[in-house]
Amino acid sequence: MVTTKLLFRLFDAAYMQRWNDQIRPVELTELDKQAHKMIVAYVLGKHEEQSSGFDWAALIESGLFEYLQRLVLTDLKPQVFYKIKEDPVRYHRLNDWVYSELEQLIAPLGEGFCGRFRAYFSEVDEPVHKRVVKAAHFFATKWEFDIIRRANPLGYEMERISARLESQQEQYYDLAGLRDLELYPKLRSFVDLCGLLRFQLRWSHVHRIPKTSVLGHMLIVAMIAYLFSLEIGACERRRFNNYFTGLFHDLPEALTRDIISPVKHSVKGLDSLIKTYEREEMQEKVFPLIPISWHSDLKLFTEDEFRSVVHVDGTPLYCNSDDISERFNSDTYNPRDGELLKAIDDLAAYMEAQLAHKNGISAPELSRARGSIKRKYGSVIIAGIDFGELYTAL
Repeated sequence: MVTTKLLFRLFDAAYMQRWNDQIRPVELTELDKQAHKMIVAYVLGKHEEQSSGFDWAALIESGLFEYLQRLVLTDLKPQVFYKIKEDPVRYHRLNDWVYSELEQLIAPLGEGFCGRFRAYFSEVDEPVHKRVVKAAHFFATKWEFDIIRRANPLGYEMERISARLESQQEQYYDLAGLRDLELYPKLRSFVDLCGLLRFQLRWSHVHRIPKTSVLGHMLIVAMIAYLFSLEIGACERRRFNNYFTGLFHDLPEALTRDIISPVKHSVKGLDSLIKTYEREEMQEKVFPLIPISWHSDLKLFTEDEFRSVVHVDGTPLYCNSDDISERFNSDTYNPRDGELLKAIDDLAAYMEAQLAHKNGISAPELSRARGSIKRKYGSVIIAGIDFGELYTAL
Protein backbone atom coordinates (compact mmCIF):
# COMPACT_ATOMS: atom_id res chain seq x y z
CA MET A 1 0.00 0.00 0.00
CA VAL A 2 1.24 3.50 -0.86
CA THR A 3 1.46 5.64 2.28
CA THR A 4 1.10 9.41 2.56
CA LYS A 5 4.60 9.57 4.08
CA LEU A 6 6.03 8.10 0.89
CA LEU A 7 3.99 10.48 -1.26
CA PHE A 8 5.31 13.50 0.62
CA ARG A 9 8.87 12.13 0.46
CA LEU A 10 8.67 12.01 -3.32
CA PHE A 11 8.41 15.81 -3.30
CA ASP A 12 11.70 16.22 -1.42
CA ALA A 13 13.58 16.33 -4.72
CA ALA A 14 11.85 19.66 -5.47
CA TYR A 15 13.91 21.23 -2.64
CA MET A 16 17.20 19.76 -3.86
CA GLN A 17 19.26 22.29 -5.80
CA ARG A 18 21.65 21.03 -8.48
CA TRP A 19 24.94 22.66 -9.51
CA ASN A 20 24.67 24.94 -6.47
CA ASP A 21 28.45 25.31 -6.42
CA GLN A 22 28.38 26.86 -9.90
CA ILE A 23 27.02 30.04 -11.50
CA ARG A 24 23.48 29.17 -12.62
CA PRO A 25 21.41 31.38 -14.92
CA VAL A 26 18.30 29.39 -13.91
CA GLU A 27 17.32 27.24 -10.92
CA LEU A 28 17.98 23.55 -11.50
CA THR A 29 16.38 21.01 -9.16
CA GLU A 30 16.78 17.28 -8.72
CA LEU A 31 13.08 16.67 -9.39
CA ASP A 32 13.32 18.30 -12.81
CA LYS A 33 16.52 16.49 -13.68
CA GLN A 34 14.99 13.11 -12.80
CA ALA A 35 11.90 13.90 -14.87
CA HIS A 36 13.97 14.88 -17.91
CA LYS A 37 16.09 11.77 -17.42
CA MET A 38 13.03 9.50 -17.64
CA ILE A 39 11.82 11.22 -20.81
CA VAL A 40 15.25 10.55 -22.33
CA ALA A 41 14.98 6.97 -21.03
CA TYR A 42 11.70 6.61 -22.94
CA VAL A 43 13.37 7.81 -26.15
CA LEU A 44 16.30 5.42 -25.67
CA GLY A 45 13.99 2.61 -24.60
CA LYS A 46 11.91 2.89 -27.78
CA HIS A 47 15.10 2.13 -29.71
CA GLU A 48 15.85 -0.91 -27.56
CA GLU A 49 12.41 -2.41 -26.87
CA GLN A 50 12.94 -5.20 -29.40
CA SER A 51 16.25 -6.18 -27.81
CA SER A 52 16.50 -9.49 -26.04
CA GLY A 53 15.76 -9.12 -22.34
CA PHE A 54 14.46 -5.54 -22.55
CA ASP A 55 11.77 -4.89 -19.94
CA TRP A 56 9.78 -1.65 -19.71
CA ALA A 57 8.64 -2.38 -16.15
CA ALA A 58 12.27 -2.89 -15.10
CA LEU A 59 13.22 0.38 -16.82
CA ILE A 60 10.51 2.30 -14.94
CA GLU A 61 11.56 0.74 -11.65
CA SER A 62 15.22 1.47 -12.39
CA GLY A 63 14.34 5.15 -12.60
CA LEU A 64 12.22 4.95 -9.45
CA PHE A 65 14.90 3.13 -7.45
CA GLU A 66 17.57 5.64 -8.46
CA TYR A 67 15.20 8.48 -7.58
CA LEU A 68 14.64 7.08 -4.09
CA GLN A 69 18.38 6.53 -3.63
CA ARG A 70 19.03 10.14 -4.61
CA LEU A 71 16.52 11.40 -2.03
CA VAL A 72 18.72 9.89 0.69
CA LEU A 73 22.10 10.81 -0.80
CA THR A 74 21.09 14.43 -1.17
CA ASP A 75 24.38 15.99 0.02
CA LEU A 76 26.80 13.61 -1.67
CA LYS A 77 28.67 15.30 -4.53
CA PRO A 78 28.86 13.26 -7.76
CA GLN A 79 32.65 13.00 -7.58
CA VAL A 80 32.42 11.46 -4.09
CA PHE A 81 29.56 9.16 -5.10
CA TYR A 82 31.44 7.76 -8.11
CA LYS A 83 34.56 7.30 -6.01
CA ILE A 84 32.58 5.23 -3.50
CA LYS A 85 30.98 3.29 -6.34
CA GLU A 86 34.40 2.14 -7.53
CA ASP A 87 34.77 0.19 -4.28
CA PRO A 88 32.15 -2.62 -4.25
CA VAL A 89 32.37 -3.13 -0.49
CA ARG A 90 31.86 0.54 0.36
CA TYR A 91 29.11 0.89 -2.25
CA HIS A 92 27.29 -2.11 -0.77
CA ARG A 93 27.50 -0.57 2.70
CA LEU A 94 26.25 2.74 1.36
CA ASN A 95 23.21 1.10 -0.22
CA ASP A 96 22.50 -0.88 2.93
CA TRP A 97 22.33 2.45 4.73
CA VAL A 98 20.11 3.93 1.99
CA TYR A 99 17.71 1.01 2.37
CA SER A 100 17.65 1.38 6.15
CA GLU A 101 16.66 5.04 5.69
CA LEU A 102 13.85 4.14 3.25
CA GLU A 103 12.68 0.84 4.70
CA GLN A 104 9.74 2.21 6.69
CA LEU A 105 8.51 4.13 3.63
CA ILE A 106 8.72 1.35 1.06
CA ALA A 107 8.02 -1.73 3.22
CA PRO A 108 4.22 -1.24 2.79
CA LEU A 109 4.74 -1.68 -0.99
CA GLY A 110 5.50 -5.36 -0.35
CA GLU A 111 8.42 -7.72 -0.15
CA GLY A 112 8.62 -8.00 -3.93
CA PHE A 113 9.21 -4.28 -4.40
CA CYS A 114 11.70 -4.09 -1.52
CA GLY A 115 13.56 -7.13 -2.85
CA ARG A 116 13.82 -5.63 -6.33
CA PHE A 117 15.03 -2.34 -4.82
CA ARG A 118 17.86 -4.04 -2.92
CA ALA A 119 18.78 -6.33 -5.83
CA TYR A 120 19.00 -3.40 -8.24
CA PHE A 121 21.95 -1.83 -6.44
CA SER A 122 23.75 -5.12 -5.86
CA GLU A 123 23.65 -6.24 -9.51
CA VAL A 124 27.07 -6.70 -11.05
CA ASP A 125 25.79 -6.91 -14.63
CA GLU A 126 24.10 -4.05 -16.48
CA PRO A 127 21.04 -5.38 -18.32
CA VAL A 128 19.83 -3.27 -21.23
CA HIS A 129 17.08 -1.47 -19.28
CA LYS A 130 19.63 -0.41 -16.66
CA ARG A 131 22.06 0.79 -19.34
CA VAL A 132 19.26 2.86 -20.87
CA VAL A 133 18.51 4.58 -17.56
CA LYS A 134 22.22 5.20 -16.87
CA ALA A 135 22.70 6.68 -20.35
CA ALA A 136 19.64 8.88 -19.84
CA HIS A 137 21.11 10.05 -16.53
CA PHE A 138 24.33 11.24 -18.15
CA PHE A 139 22.48 12.82 -21.09
CA ALA A 140 20.18 14.83 -18.78
CA THR A 141 23.15 15.87 -16.63
CA LYS A 142 25.08 17.05 -19.69
CA TRP A 143 21.98 18.94 -20.88
CA GLU A 144 22.09 20.89 -17.61
CA PHE A 145 25.85 21.34 -17.77
CA ASP A 146 25.61 22.93 -21.23
CA ILE A 147 23.43 25.64 -19.66
CA ILE A 148 25.89 26.14 -16.80
CA ARG A 149 28.86 26.31 -19.15
CA ARG A 150 27.32 29.03 -21.33
CA ALA A 151 26.97 31.19 -18.23
CA ASN A 152 30.55 30.54 -17.09
CA PRO A 153 32.64 29.23 -20.01
CA LEU A 154 36.01 29.81 -18.33
CA GLY A 155 34.91 28.80 -14.84
CA TYR A 156 36.78 26.58 -12.44
CA GLU A 157 36.39 22.85 -13.23
CA MET A 158 34.45 23.45 -16.47
CA GLU A 159 36.91 21.51 -18.63
CA ARG A 160 37.25 18.69 -16.12
CA ILE A 161 33.48 18.29 -15.69
CA SER A 162 32.99 18.35 -19.46
CA ALA A 163 35.63 15.67 -20.00
CA ARG A 164 34.15 13.47 -17.27
CA LEU A 165 30.63 13.71 -18.69
CA GLU A 166 31.84 12.95 -22.20
CA SER A 167 33.76 9.93 -20.93
CA GLN A 168 30.78 8.62 -18.97
CA GLN A 169 28.38 9.07 -21.88
CA GLU A 170 30.75 7.37 -24.32
CA GLN A 171 30.31 4.13 -22.35
CA TYR A 172 26.75 3.93 -23.71
CA TYR A 173 27.25 4.74 -27.38
CA ASP A 174 26.35 1.14 -28.22
CA LEU A 175 22.75 2.24 -27.57
CA ALA A 176 21.16 3.18 -30.88
CA GLY A 177 18.98 5.87 -29.31
CA LEU A 178 21.95 7.73 -27.86
CA ARG A 179 23.64 7.78 -31.25
CA ASP A 180 20.41 9.01 -32.87
CA LEU A 181 20.15 11.86 -30.37
CA GLU A 182 23.60 12.97 -31.50
CA LEU A 183 22.92 12.48 -35.23
CA TYR A 184 19.32 13.60 -35.74
CA PRO A 185 18.40 17.20 -34.82
CA LYS A 186 14.64 16.46 -34.81
CA LEU A 187 14.88 13.81 -32.12
CA ARG A 188 17.18 16.02 -30.09
CA SER A 189 14.66 18.86 -30.50
CA PHE A 190 11.96 16.64 -29.00
CA VAL A 191 14.09 16.04 -25.91
CA ASP A 192 14.95 19.75 -25.74
CA LEU A 193 11.26 20.71 -26.01
CA CYS A 194 10.41 18.41 -23.11
CA GLY A 195 13.30 19.92 -21.15
CA LEU A 196 11.84 23.41 -21.51
CA LEU A 197 9.00 22.35 -19.23
CA ARG A 198 11.59 22.64 -16.41
CA PHE A 199 11.24 26.40 -16.70
CA GLN A 200 7.43 26.59 -16.65
CA LEU A 201 6.40 26.89 -13.02
CA ARG A 202 3.09 25.57 -11.77
CA TRP A 203 0.92 28.02 -9.82
CA SER A 204 3.17 30.68 -11.35
CA HIS A 205 0.96 33.48 -10.02
CA VAL A 206 1.37 32.26 -6.41
CA HIS A 207 4.51 32.20 -4.26
CA ARG A 208 5.16 28.63 -3.10
CA ILE A 209 7.79 26.60 -1.27
CA PRO A 210 8.88 24.37 -2.85
CA LYS A 211 8.35 25.59 -6.38
CA THR A 212 7.48 22.83 -8.82
CA SER A 213 7.72 22.93 -12.58
CA VAL A 214 5.39 21.35 -15.10
CA LEU A 215 8.11 18.79 -15.88
CA GLY A 216 8.63 17.88 -12.22
CA HIS A 217 4.88 17.58 -11.70
CA MET A 218 4.68 15.15 -14.62
CA LEU A 219 7.22 12.83 -12.99
CA ILE A 220 5.42 12.98 -9.63
CA VAL A 221 2.17 11.94 -11.35
CA ALA A 222 4.01 9.18 -13.25
CA MET A 223 5.63 7.70 -10.13
CA ILE A 224 2.41 7.75 -8.09
CA ALA A 225 0.55 6.22 -11.05
CA TYR A 226 3.05 3.38 -11.21
CA LEU A 227 2.92 2.73 -7.45
CA PHE A 228 -0.89 2.72 -7.46
CA SER A 229 -0.82 0.43 -10.50
CA LEU A 230 1.29 -2.04 -8.54
CA GLU A 231 -1.13 -1.78 -5.62
CA ILE A 232 -4.16 -2.68 -7.75
CA GLY A 233 -2.38 -5.54 -9.52
CA ALA A 234 -2.32 -3.88 -12.94
CA CYS A 235 -0.96 -5.88 -15.86
CA GLU A 236 2.40 -4.83 -17.30
CA ARG A 237 1.02 -2.82 -20.24
CA ARG A 238 -1.44 -1.03 -17.97
CA ARG A 239 1.46 -0.04 -15.68
CA PHE A 240 3.46 1.13 -18.72
CA ASN A 241 0.58 3.23 -20.06
CA ASN A 242 -0.27 4.71 -16.67
CA TYR A 243 3.35 5.66 -15.98
CA PHE A 244 4.11 7.23 -19.34
CA THR A 245 0.75 8.98 -19.57
CA GLY A 246 1.69 10.58 -16.27
CA LEU A 247 5.15 11.45 -17.59
CA PHE A 248 3.86 13.07 -20.80
CA HIS A 249 0.33 14.22 -19.96
CA ASP A 250 1.24 17.92 -19.78
CA LEU A 251 3.62 17.91 -22.75
CA PRO A 252 1.24 20.13 -24.81
CA GLU A 253 1.88 22.86 -22.23
CA ALA A 254 5.35 23.27 -23.76
CA LEU A 255 3.41 24.85 -26.63
CA THR A 256 0.52 26.54 -24.79
CA ARG A 257 1.95 27.24 -21.29
CA ASP A 258 0.35 26.09 -18.04
CA ILE A 259 -3.23 27.36 -18.05
CA ILE A 260 -4.77 27.11 -14.58
CA SER A 261 -8.15 25.40 -14.15
CA PRO A 262 -10.13 28.54 -13.16
CA VAL A 263 -9.13 30.16 -16.46
CA LYS A 264 -9.97 27.02 -18.48
CA HIS A 265 -13.44 26.86 -16.95
CA SER A 266 -14.16 30.61 -16.79
CA VAL A 267 -15.76 30.72 -20.26
CA LYS A 268 -18.07 28.00 -21.55
CA GLY A 269 -16.32 25.94 -24.21
CA LEU A 270 -12.87 27.43 -23.51
CA ASP A 271 -11.51 24.14 -22.14
CA SER A 272 -12.46 22.20 -25.29
CA LEU A 273 -11.08 25.02 -27.46
CA ILE A 274 -7.74 24.80 -25.63
CA LYS A 275 -7.67 21.02 -26.09
CA THR A 276 -8.33 21.41 -29.81
CA TYR A 277 -5.55 23.97 -30.11
CA GLU A 278 -3.17 21.72 -28.16
CA ARG A 279 -3.84 18.82 -30.54
CA GLU A 280 -3.24 21.02 -33.57
CA GLU A 281 0.02 22.31 -32.12
CA MET A 282 1.16 18.80 -31.20
CA GLN A 283 0.37 17.58 -34.71
CA GLU A 284 2.24 20.45 -36.32
CA LYS A 285 5.23 20.88 -34.00
CA VAL A 286 5.82 17.74 -31.94
CA PHE A 287 4.85 14.65 -33.88
CA PRO A 288 7.15 15.51 -36.82
CA LEU A 289 10.09 15.31 -34.39
CA ILE A 290 9.65 11.62 -33.54
CA PRO A 291 9.36 8.41 -35.59
CA ILE A 292 5.87 7.65 -36.93
CA SER A 293 5.87 4.34 -35.06
CA TRP A 294 5.83 6.28 -31.77
CA HIS A 295 2.82 8.45 -32.65
CA SER A 296 0.19 6.08 -31.28
CA ASP A 297 1.97 6.00 -27.91
CA LEU A 298 2.28 9.77 -27.67
CA LYS A 299 -1.34 10.32 -28.71
CA LEU A 300 -2.46 7.94 -25.98
CA PHE A 301 -0.30 9.81 -23.46
CA THR A 302 -1.39 13.35 -24.41
CA GLU A 303 -4.90 13.18 -25.95
CA ASP A 304 -7.92 12.33 -23.76
CA GLU A 305 -5.31 11.44 -21.18
CA PHE A 306 -7.87 11.44 -18.36
CA ARG A 307 -10.27 8.98 -19.98
CA SER A 308 -9.91 5.31 -19.16
CA VAL A 309 -9.52 3.27 -22.32
CA VAL A 310 -8.86 -0.24 -23.55
CA HIS A 311 -8.32 -1.48 -27.09
CA VAL A 312 -10.39 -4.33 -28.45
CA ASP A 313 -9.13 -5.59 -31.82
CA GLY A 314 -7.28 -2.29 -32.17
CA THR A 315 -10.39 -0.15 -31.58
CA PRO A 316 -10.45 2.13 -28.49
CA LEU A 317 -13.23 1.39 -26.02
CA TYR A 318 -13.74 3.99 -23.30
CA CYS A 319 -14.77 2.61 -19.91
CA ASN A 320 -13.80 3.11 -16.28
CA SER A 321 -11.01 1.77 -14.12
CA ASP A 322 -13.28 -0.72 -12.36
CA ASP A 323 -14.19 -2.19 -15.76
CA ILE A 324 -10.51 -2.49 -16.61
CA SER A 325 -9.77 -4.29 -13.34
CA GLU A 326 -12.69 -6.68 -13.77
CA ARG A 327 -12.63 -7.38 -17.53
CA PHE A 328 -9.65 -5.89 -19.34
CA ASN A 329 -6.63 -6.18 -17.05
CA SER A 330 -4.48 -7.85 -19.68
CA ASP A 331 -1.69 -6.65 -21.98
CA THR A 332 -3.88 -7.78 -24.90
CA TYR A 333 -6.24 -4.84 -24.31
CA ASN A 334 -3.54 -2.15 -23.95
CA PRO A 335 -5.42 -0.56 -21.00
CA ARG A 336 -4.89 2.88 -19.47
CA ASP A 337 -6.56 4.25 -16.31
CA GLY A 338 -7.40 7.81 -17.32
CA GLU A 339 -9.73 8.51 -14.40
CA LEU A 340 -7.12 7.21 -11.96
CA LEU A 341 -4.54 9.52 -13.56
CA LYS A 342 -6.92 12.48 -13.23
CA ALA A 343 -7.32 11.71 -9.53
CA ILE A 344 -3.51 11.47 -9.16
CA ASP A 345 -3.07 14.73 -11.07
CA ASP A 346 -5.42 16.42 -8.60
CA LEU A 347 -3.70 14.66 -5.69
CA ALA A 348 -0.34 16.07 -6.81
CA ALA A 349 -1.87 19.57 -7.02
CA TYR A 350 -3.35 19.17 -3.53
CA MET A 351 0.02 18.10 -2.14
CA GLU A 352 1.77 21.05 -3.80
CA ALA A 353 -0.71 23.37 -2.08
CA GLN A 354 -0.45 21.43 1.19
CA LEU A 355 3.34 21.60 1.23
CA ALA A 356 3.23 25.35 0.62
CA HIS A 357 0.80 25.68 3.54
CA LYS A 358 3.11 23.61 5.79
CA ASN A 359 5.98 25.88 4.76
CA GLY A 360 4.13 29.00 5.89
CA ILE A 361 2.52 30.17 2.64
CA SER A 362 -1.09 31.22 3.27
CA ALA A 363 -2.19 32.34 -0.20
CA PRO A 364 -6.00 32.22 -0.56
CA GLU A 365 -5.68 30.51 -3.97
CA LEU A 366 -3.89 27.59 -2.33
CA SER A 367 -6.45 27.32 0.47
CA ARG A 368 -9.32 27.27 -2.03
CA ALA A 369 -7.58 24.63 -4.12
CA ARG A 370 -6.97 22.39 -1.11
CA GLY A 371 -10.56 22.68 0.00
CA SER A 372 -12.15 22.06 -3.39
CA ILE A 373 -9.93 19.09 -4.24
CA LYS A 374 -10.47 17.44 -0.85
CA ARG A 375 -14.26 17.85 -1.15
CA LYS A 376 -14.18 16.44 -4.69
CA TYR A 377 -12.57 13.17 -3.54
CA GLY A 378 -14.19 12.85 -0.11
CA SER A 379 -15.90 9.56 -0.93
CA VAL A 380 -14.23 8.52 -4.18
CA ILE A 381 -12.81 5.03 -4.76
CA ILE A 382 -11.11 4.34 -8.10
CA ALA A 383 -9.90 0.85 -9.01
CA GLY A 384 -9.82 0.01 -5.31
CA ILE A 385 -7.82 3.10 -4.30
CA ASP A 386 -9.76 4.92 -1.55
CA PHE A 387 -9.00 8.58 -2.18
CA GLY A 388 -11.26 9.74 0.65
CA GLU A 389 -9.16 7.77 3.12
CA LEU A 390 -5.99 9.09 1.49
CA TYR A 391 -7.06 12.73 1.85
CA THR A 392 -8.04 12.15 5.48
CA ALA A 393 -4.49 10.91 6.13
CA LEU A 394 -2.96 13.88 4.28
